[in-house]
Amino acid sequence: MRIIQVINVRWFNATAWYGLYLSRLLHEAGHEVLVLGLPGTESAAMVEKWGLPLCTLDLNTTSPWGIMRLYQELKALVRDFRPDVVNCHRGESFILWGLLKKRIGGFRLVRTRGDQRLPKNNFVNRWLHNQVADAVITTNSKMTTHFHTAFALPPTKVHQILGGVDQDVFYPDPEARERIRNEFGYHNHDFVLGLLGRFDRVKGQKELIQAVAYLKSQGFTHVRLLLLGFSSATSQKTVQQWIVEHGLEDITRITGKRPDISSCLNALDLGVIASLWSETIARAALEIMGCGVPLVATRVGVMPDLLDDEALVPPGDVQALAQVIASVIMNKDLQTRMHRSQSQRIKSLSGQNFLEQTLAVYQQS
Repeated sequence: MRIIQVINVRWFNATAWYGLYLSRLLHEAGHEVLVLGLPGTESAAMVEKWGLPLCTLDLNTTSPWGIMRLYQELKALVRDFRPDVVNCHRGESFILWGLLKKRIGGFRLVRTRGDQRLPKNNFVNRWLHNQVADAVITTNSKMTTHFHTAFALPPTKVHQILGGVDQDVFYPDPEARERIRNEFGYHNHDFVLGLLGRFDRVKGQKELIQAVAYLKSQGFTHVRLLLLGFSSATSQKTVQQWIVEHGLEDITRITGKRPDISSCLNALDLGVIASLWSETIARAALEIMGCGVPLVATRVGVMPDLLDDEALVPPGDVQALAQVIASVIMNKDLQTRMHRSQSQRIKSLSGQNFLEQTLAVYQQS
């Protein structure tokens, strides 16, 4: 198939990762893929790093002249590339693709909704999603339900695809576990908690630090905290201040940017997603589960689609987070049950599953 993936995202965030990983899977499977992105952005740089065909346009323009110019550029691109499918991973320029489909046709239009905000039920959105798009792909149940109820889209038109994880990279690795634990000075009796994510209030590093401080005060002296992250909206200096304020500097380590994230994840005894909101695409959760590490999380975004209720807590509830971590530490049966359930769940979330589910949508839409 000839496929255009429209990934007009500035940063290499979860939305960009979902679209780019899918593009790579399609490309490796022999499909002709063109990634359409924004010039001079982090996500465009990742496309080039992965060796995928890239075209950049000012897809997020809002000026009247810019929109008219973009429409002509997209029309020329369609006539030159002749796509079978165009998949828009963001809303900007989606209306122009809808107009092009109505005007010249020749391709199937798919809208992937992996963003946090639910689409407004207005005339333009109803027209685009109900009458123009051939299919809508969602990345979590909340978005799926919204399209069924607010937009009255039938089940045959809405397809929930959570993504996938590269299981050639993220898998249980006992040698990596031992190596990384030695690097950070962890002993066999230490229980290492880890949070993977950029430093940002949405990711809940502060709440996890508070929960670990409470656990330490309750006698859990063998708990260790590994923050796999780096400065972003929140600086590393701020995170280190939180650590010092709660007396955890002796048991906490920060990895910074590293090329061996899968090895670092293998060093954990328990992964934590402490996000306050978002997580509509949970790349970190899939990578942790792929490494065979049990996971607890806040009840946000796609997490209820991935984990059983016993592994979920309300977002921002420090006491509930501390309690579920304590339960996992003290209850070996719970650890085993969570590990078994999540290992079974991740089997259906491989890159190959991701590819096959998406191709099924492309081919039937």
